[in-house]
Amino acid sequence: MADSDSGSDSAGGDVDTDAGVAADPVRVVAVCGSLREESTTCVGLERVLEAADRAGAETELLDLREFELPTFDADRDREDAGDAEALAARLRGADSIVLGSPMYHGSYSSPLKTAIDYCGFDEFRDKTVGLLAVSGGAFPVTTLEHMRSVCRALNAWVIPHEAAVPNAGSAVADGEFVDDKLEERVATLGRRAVQYATIEPDPDSFESDQNVGAEGK
Repeated sequence: MADSDSGSDSAGGDVDTDAGVAADPVRVVAVCGSLREESTTCVGLERVLEAADRAGAETELLDLREFELPTFDADRDREDAGDAEALAARLRGADSIVLGSPMYHGSYSSPLKTAIDYCGFDEFRDKTVGLLAVSGGAFPVTTLEHMRSVCRALNAWVIPHEAAVPNAGSAVADGEFVDDKLEERVATLGRRAVQYATIEPDPDSFESDQNVGAEGK
């Protein structure tokens, strides 16, 4: 599907044509898996949410620096694990979730992994999820692949379009993207998060069928 800024990328104008009344706006929540003060991942997610906002969505950025999330321990109830329950509740309230992470050792970051480990099917099943990855070097393919695999294990519907920011040290200057084409690719993810927020989900995946720990987190 070609990327575009056409009106078809919106959430149907937020109007329930059958009832003739305005529908609730799509809610897009992004999770930043980088804890750096000057985070390129955060800059990218801000652009994603700006595009989603322009497409008519309500948006929220969850900065994991603001949450107390102890290392995941399956023997500890989520309610007793710092801000884990509050984070999970924010994700449950989303129509679309966008996950953003820097590439660490060929995968995604441990803060994001911890955040996801405190969640389960209640937060991700049949939900639209977008992916953004950032790397200091070349295209962060494996980071995107690993996040996509985890989302499928949670029965999320992952947007085919994914955004990657390679060579992060030169991609952003003073909080702004240097390359307009790269910024547009990132912004497209935000529009897709709105456009596909209510898409009919795929059948349950094989991975989720084996993910017994995700039920009733």
